[in-house]
Amino acid sequence: TEMGQGLHTKIGQIVAHEFGVTLDNIEVTATRTDKVPNTSPTAASSGTDLNGKAAQNACITSKERLAAFFAEQFNVPAEDVIFAAGQVSAGGHHLPFTQLIQNAYMARISLSATGYYRTPKIYYDRETGSGRPFFYFANGAAVSEVSVDTLTGEYTLDKVDILHDVGTSLNPAIDRGQIEGGFIQGMGWLTTEDLRWDDSGRLISNNMATYKIPAIGDTPAHFNVALFDRPNAEDSIYHSKAVGEPPFMLAISVWCAIKDAIASLADYKVDPDLPAPATPEKVLMAINAIQNGGGEQ
Repeated sequence: TEMGQGLHTKIGQIVAHEFGVTLDNIEVTATRTDKVPNTSPTAASSGTDLNGKAAQNACITSKERLAAFFAEQFNVPAEDVIFAAGQVSAGGHHLPFTQLIQNAYMARISLSATGYYRTPKIYYDRETGSGRPFFYFANGAAVSEVSVDTLTGEYTLDKVDILHDVGTSLNPAIDRGQIEGGFIQGMGWLTTEDLRWDDSGRLISNNMATYKIPAIGDTPAHFNVALFDRPNAEDSIYHSKAVGEPPFMLAISVWCAIKDAIASLADYKVDPDLPAPATPEKVLMAINAIQNGGGEQ
């Protein structure tokens, strides 16, 4: 399901690459159970991994049919047929991709295919707590710099530098956007999004006025994101890696920076008690505790 994360763009890119055509030749439509009845939900940052591989598998099936048809028409080996730059070619023979499709249609060659993919190598035994629940890991590093007002507990995030592992990026612009968005969401989780209940157990931080999510003004002026460009060692789609949720954890650096700033008041000899989310109120309480001789040595 496309929900703003660029999934349709990436799937379109994959199909365009497989057929050797430009992206504007590809139309991606929304998921519907009358088209694909047993899709998995778009969750766990698996959208491109699962749908991309399934789309690629469908393309491979169609290309095999088209290559066999082209080979028969021009008496060339099917394995020599190449789809590239909007052309299909082999043995010195060329046809525009669109012309080959028209010829195949007239020759009653099937032009539809279903692709399926399930993540390999994963298994887990809950009884023994053993197995391999993940196909691969995505890694990242973040350095955050904050300024804390010791009189009010308010703070600003001034600088962030991120290096994140996306494997071979399918779309660097989308991946950077996902990393930036995931980081800011994680920052909200650890600094402002404070869940509160009343004495009867009813949630009272239930709207945008009482449950504070980050706004554009919370984005640091210095916000650098670099992609660690190393292909995924596993056979994911074009050796890319998931990039939706992993960057979320990089925002732990913001919480750590706030805690370090508070610790500086005691020359880093005291470990401040700073629960998450580190709201200004909790930051001020941690500051007062240190200034009054509290905290862990």
